[in-house]
Amino acid sequence: MLKRFLKDESGASMVEYGLLVALIAVVCIVAVTAVGTNLSTTFTNTSAELGKAK
Repeated sequence: MLKRFLKDESGASMVEYGLLVALIAVVCIVAVTAVGTNLSTTFTNTSAELGKAK
């Protein structure tokens, strides 16, 4: 039974999939944060320019 348990790789595959999902989530969070910051800066600059036009 111990030999069969040591040869079973299905748990290892699930751990690998879990790590991949976690990595993809981190990349998405970083990308959204970067885009959000740039977008906020763009809207702030646009608002300031429109405020000057009055």
